[in-house]
Amino acid sequence: MHPVKLLSLLLLVPVALLTGCAKPTPAPAAVTPPAKHEHHPPHGGTPVALGDEVYHVELILDAATGKLSAYVLDGEMENFIRSAAPSFEITVLVDGEMKALTLRAVANPATGETVGDSSLFSTQADWLKTTKTFDGVIKSLAIRGTTFTDVDFDFPEGNDKD
Repeated sequence: MHPVKLLSLLLLVPVALLTGCAKPTPAPAAVTPPAKHEHHPPHGGTPVALGDEVYHVELILDAATGKLSAYVLDGEMENFIRSAAPSFEITVLVDGEMKALTLRAVANPATGETVGDSSLFSTQADWLKTTKTFDGVIKSLAIRGTTFTDVDFDFPEGNDKD
């Protein structure tokens, strides 16, 4: 056999073997859409997002006593976040009438929280005993160096759409 033909044959045999033994390319895996971003208020209350869900306030109404509590939580509503604010105000529109609520920091010896270092705020108003819905605005609340102002929400729906 001619040396050039022999060389060509020797070069073609490995190429043929390699292409014949190639593994088939697997089909791409099915693309799963990302899970919907959800979080839930830990006490079953009304979620109010602050900023772009940097923090949340969870509002809980005890209608029997007219007590409104507000927990300051992280963006995922999993951890309590303490605020240096001694209080904050919510203005509400109830049946066409503007009312103001001042929620004051609650000290808790069990957690070490004090006024000026608390994640829980509360207030009481007799009209809350009979009011089930209202439009509200958190006027101003400072948390860890960031102040959130004029945060609109509906009660009991909240403003967090996740």
